[in-house]
Parts: sequence; C-alpha cells; structure tokens
Amino acid sequence: MKKNTLIRILLLMALLLMPTMSIHAQTSNNNDVLLFGENYTLGEGETLNGSIAVFGGNITIEKDAEVNGSIAIFGGNISLEEDTTVNGDIAVFGGSASVTGEVNGDMALFGGQATLGSDSSIDNIATFGGQVTQEPGATVSGEITNNTPPTIDAPEVPNTPNVPNNPDVNFNVNPFWEILSTFGRAVAVAAIGMLLTLFLQPQLDRAGAALISQPFIAGGYGLIAIIVVPVVAVILAITIILIPVSLIAVMALPLAWLFGVIVIGQEVGDRFAKAINQVWAPVLSTGLGTFVIVLLSGLVGLIPCVGWLGSSIITLLAIGVTVLTRFGTFSPMSYPPAAAAPSVDEIPPAS
Repeated sequence: MKKNTLIRILLLMALLLMPTMSIHAQTSNNNDVLLFGENYTLGEGETLNGSIAVFGGNITIEKDAEVNGSIAIFGGNISLEEDTTVNGDIAVFGGSASVTGEVNGDMALFGGQATLGSDSSIDNIATFGGQVTQEPGATVSGEITNNTPPTIDAPEVPNTPNVPNNPDVNFNVNPFWEILSTFGRAVAVAAIGMLLTLFLQPQLDRAGAALISQPFIAGGYGLIAIIVVPVVAVILAITIILIPVSLIAVMALPLAWLFGVIVIGQEVGDRFAKAINQVWAPVLSTGLGTFVIVLLSGLVGLIPCVGWLGSSIITLLAIGVTVLTRFGTFSPMSYPPAAAAPSVDEIPPAS
C-alpha cells in the first residue's frame, strides 16, 4: 500500500511540474526532454541522463539504450526494446506501453494497456482503469495493483431493543483520491472536447469569439440561466404533463456547462500555442486547454473557503457563453455607435 501511495505522489507531482521544464534539443543527452505533439526516439546504445515527458506523441527507446530518469507520456505509446534500461518510474496516460527491457522503478497506467515481454523486468505496476499483459518469462519483483475506491463498513444492527452502539465506519479520507478524481474528470472532459472539435469547430469558434468580445455579458447570461432554469423546471414539473420538458430543461444546464468549458479550453489552448511559438491542430490545442482549465479549477476548488470562487466564475462564463450563442449557432450582434447629430449652419441676422 505504501508503494502505491508513493507512485501516486510521484505521478501527480510530475504532472504538475512538467510544464515548467525547459524544452531542450534532442541532440543533448544530459537534459530533460519535454515535447508537445512530437515523437521522441533514443537511438541504439545511447544514454539519456534526464527525464522524458511527451504530450500527444510516442516514445521509442531502442536496443541497448539507457535512460537515467523518469518517463511520462500523455496520449501516446511507449516502446522499450530489447536490452534497454530505465532507471526511474514510468507513467502512461491514455496510451499503451510495450516493455521488453529492464525498468528499475515502478509503472503507473491510467486507462491504457501494458505488455511485458518475456525478457522484461519491473518493480511494481499500478493500474487505474488499465490492463497488463505479462508474457511467460516476464519478471515483476513487486506486485500488480488494480486500484479501487475505498469501501465503507456498515454498522451492525443490534439484536435487542437496547440503545445501539455508535456505528464504526472505517473510512479513511485520502486527499489523493480527490486529486485523482479531479484528474480523471479533466481527462474525460478534454477527450470530449477533442471529439467535439472534429464535428463542431465552427460553433466552437463562434462561441469563443463571443466570449472574448463580451465576457461580462456572458457571465450575466450564465447567472440568469442558473437562477431561472431550476425555477422554470419546477413550474413545468408541477403541471405533470410538461414533466418531459422539465427534464430537458434540467439536462440543458450540464450540457451548456460542458460546451462552454470546451470553448474556454479552446481559447486557452490556442493562446498557449501562440505563447510558445507553436502551430497546433485545433484538436490538440482544445484538448490541452480543456484539460488544464478543468484540472486547475478542480484543484483550486479543493481550497477551503475561497476555492469555490474560481470554479464559480468558470461555470458562469461557460453556461453564459453557451446561452448567449445558443450552443455556438448564433453570433450576438454588437450595437453600432450612435450617429452624430447633423450640423446646422448658423443663419446670419438680417441687415
């Protein structure tokens, strides 16, 4: 259990700190490597003294190569060929891992698949919705753990009418479960955003333009929608006949939030790509921006007393821009400036 907790701590810290690292050329093997939308290959017999992080690309460690550091890959595949050595931990988010070499560390798998070849060796493996295939001859010196949510022991029912004892509920509050839940939600929303980009790009662009030009109006629309929609849904439900319409009104709010958050994520991703002088496909920029927005708002929401403020602002803007643009199908018109009054020539007095 201690090893699994350590894996989670290392992975979460790596994910939060990786965006602050510098991008180094692949010709130097004494620095950390951070790539967005590119593949990384460590050539045969080469040695890298540093960590590797790749977003939206693949990692290949060729035969007899050695990595003295940890590896994290998001949305891609990693391949460790024969006689390779990794002196560090490996984290795979939404991809697959093929290991036929030696890993002197642990592996964490988030929603992907790992294949251990017959000549592979590794310490521990922790999976979060992933699968591990172990071929004959593969060595796992520790254990393979499939993490599940904590269970609650229900109190026993007393056999006599006497006053029952206080229930003993064994529930260990672990903040890392909250963080992992926030991370999983961010990955899910980012994946939906990337999917919507393939089919609703014009609607997302139209809503994004309205958000940038009229943010306060969008926030006002969001506040009105949050107040009015529940009241209208209750009134419709009272009539009984209009209960289906009431259910549609209730479902519209979370759908509006989802669409609006993806719009905000697209704007954040586009500006991040421009800041680092990169030209990314809309799918990649929208996915990364949405992931960052949902993750940061969720982590800020864990802060007592003031954490709700950040997520509330995101919610108001998301729902408001969706209502303002009708899910991106309508462009709000800005009022033109008022025309100046025509000048009247002064008539000289009659002599």
